[in-house]
Amino acid sequence: MSTALAYVIKYVGSMADAVRFYRDELGLKLRFESSHWTEFDTGGTTLALHLASDEHPPGTCSVGFRVADLGAFYAQKSGAQINFISAPTLLHGQMLAKFVDTDGAECGISG
Repeated sequence: MSTALAYVIKYVGSMADAVRFYRDELGLKLRFESSHWTEFDTGGTTLALHLASDEHPPGTCSVGFRVADLGAFYAQKSGAQINFISAPTLLHGQMLAKFVDTDGAECGISG
């Protein structure tokens, strides 16, 4: 079962400033832009900008992975191997589960 890095979410204090920086200074290709969520095409992995919150302060990041069959991955890995904090759930048009890594960082995985 192959797992790929699908996206990195960067939490930002100012969406406008962050978009200008990543688009104009780094030259990333803008895929989608809104006041709360923006995506850049970086090849195989999406850089997503999300407005910061108390839970996710400016400057923090989270990562998301993709597998071919999320249901099978969840069934095989949940429990002793991976500490899932949410089961696969339909969110924004895709099935997504959340887990924490060995340092307690929240990660997402879709299928």
